[in-house]
Amino acid sequence: MDFKIDDLTGAEVTKLVREHLHSMTLNSPPESIHALNLEQLKGPKITFWSAWEGNELVGCGALKELDDQHGEIKSMRTSSLHLRKGVAKRLLQHMIKEAKLRGYRRLSLETGSMDTFKPARRLYASFGFTYCNPFSDYTEDPNSVFMTKEY
Repeated sequence: MDFKIDDLTGAEVTKLVREHLHSMTLNSPPESIHALNLEQLKGPKITFWSAWEGNELVGCGALKELDDQHGEIKSMRTSSLHLRKGVAKRLLQHMIKEAKLRGYRRLSLETGSMDTFKPARRLYASFGFTYCNPFSDYTEDPNSVFMTKEY
């Protein structure tokens, strides 16, 4: 699997991010959707990776710098054609490695509290993420779960 820093202009990547955003609207109330749109993902404090197997897009993910020691995982998504093939695991490994290279001492994330997000929560827990209070600009929300990992 190849990870490429992506400028979010390619058709396949654009489609996958839009699929991710649409999925959030199906599973979360509007006030609880914290996924970033294409323009937000191009922000100066965000690095966005696309994951490829050959010429096929298999997933994506982003790392947002909250401060010089704290990063946030954003927009993790596996292509619907590649679910349960280890794509999310490899993306998460890649982003954790990058966070360590940047000198982050903490990596956090927000995900949904509903059953549809159970696989994601299990994946994060398997990498040592633990439940925590809201961080950054987040507030308590019954539809959100916050997780963090310290190094």
